[in-house]
Amino acid sequence: MRSHLLNDTTTEHYRRSVTEGVERVAAKVATTDRPFTGVAVDALSPRIEQIDLDRPLYDTTAVLDELEEVYLRDAIYFHHPRYLAHLNCPVVIPALLGEAVLSAVNSSLDTWDQSAGGTLIERKLIDWTARRIGLGPGADGVFTSGGTQSNLQALLLAREEAKSEDLAKLRLFASEAGHFSVQKSAKLLGLGPDAVVPIPVDHDKRLQTVALAHELARCVEAGLVPMAVVATAGTTDFGSIDPLPEIAELCAQYGVWMHVDAAYGCGLLASLKYRDRVDGIERADSVTVDYHKSFFQPVSSSAVLVRDAATLRHATYHAEYLNPRRMVTERIPNQVDKSLQTTRRFDALKLWMTLRVMGADGIGRLFDEVCDLAAEGWKLLAADPRFDVVVEPSLSTLVFRYVPAAVTDPAEIDRANLYARKALFASGDAVVAGTKVAGRHYLKFTLLNPETTTADITAVLDLIAGHAEQYLGESLDRAS
Repeated sequence: MRSHLLNDTTTEHYRRSVTEGVERVAAKVATTDRPFTGVAVDALSPRIEQIDLDRPLYDTTAVLDELEEVYLRDAIYFHHPRYLAHLNCPVVIPALLGEAVLSAVNSSLDTWDQSAGGTLIERKLIDWTARRIGLGPGADGVFTSGGTQSNLQALLLAREEAKSEDLAKLRLFASEAGHFSVQKSAKLLGLGPDAVVPIPVDHDKRLQTVALAHELARCVEAGLVPMAVVATAGTTDFGSIDPLPEIAELCAQYGVWMHVDAAYGCGLLASLKYRDRVDGIERADSVTVDYHKSFFQPVSSSAVLVRDAATLRHATYHAEYLNPRRMVTERIPNQVDKSLQTTRRFDALKLWMTLRVMGADGIGRLFDEVCDLAAEGWKLLAADPRFDVVVEPSLSTLVFRYVPAAVTDPAEIDRANLYARKALFASGDAVVAGTKVAGRHYLKFTLLNPETTTADITAVLDLIAGHAEQYLGESLDRAS
């Protein structure tokens, strides 16, 4: 079994195995004509259940053949131009090269003596991102597993900086369209059930600063402690961007930590056309970025940035076997001193390779393309009497629903849209997401693929309308 360990005697085996795997994936990507096969869970589950993991196949080719049956054939392929559902981007090739390198070398980014150059590369990328945001010379941060962890860490720092001995008095303020990880973080941080104060949004699904000002004042008057305001630069449902400059003013007035969840909207940091849409982000105390959403990186690649590097001390613990305190005075850079994780992949390498091959402008142009595409998609929807579109996009998300001319019952329209999404997924012709707006069911395009065209959008809208009309026709038949 030692022949399977990567070392100086097995490099040829490694090269052959990885090459064979890459060739399988390349062939699959080259021949995939739709984003999904439409396989049902009841059809796929038995294939996997029947595999006996205690009886190995002992052959790479045989295992790849099996993998074709249980995974590659029915995987959902984000590179396909008609995958329009969630915040999943197609990935750039330099990042895939980085993934191959980091997996093989297998550095762990917790301590210098496990990563050396990897530590310095990650720190360089953190500094680069902080400059793009405009956080100033005292900024720092660390790579994380994703936006949820980044938000959790930022709010941990905010909790500690609030310096309240009574956690029950702490309050968080976030848009009602913000990410659920704010509520989850509050619970994990031991805050009370009323800790998160939802702030209503305007017609464009942006946090209402008048309402925020009212809630901050009410909080102080009640003897409570405003801990943080979470502004969102790219909500999951609408791609909406909260009014960051106005929020920053209120945070300064009340001395409240300002966190910006830019997991989605961070692509604007590289944009050549739309960077001004996140003006005000430079005033944040902390920022979440997900490179694996709008920088076209493979999962996972995320980071949390802070204006004041000293605040990261709230996540620092010293262990003699790993990062003893003396290493600080010896100026040994251990990233575990800043992180909620200990063992941690060298995910920064993917972004490093991307920037070195493509440059930031290359990433920005790709993100600008999907923002432009969303603007064109909005025009199509606004002009199409079959659909009701919610809001003009700030990024690359479109929320809409099919509204038949002959049906007025909102519940029946809900069921038609739910059916259309389910039927479309089962067909495999396209994948779209869904959400609720004012209690009603809507559909959602999240456009993160520059290869998607307006023709693709038009075709998918026609498919949605066709499935919805089929449902309504069958419903009328049943009723009669």
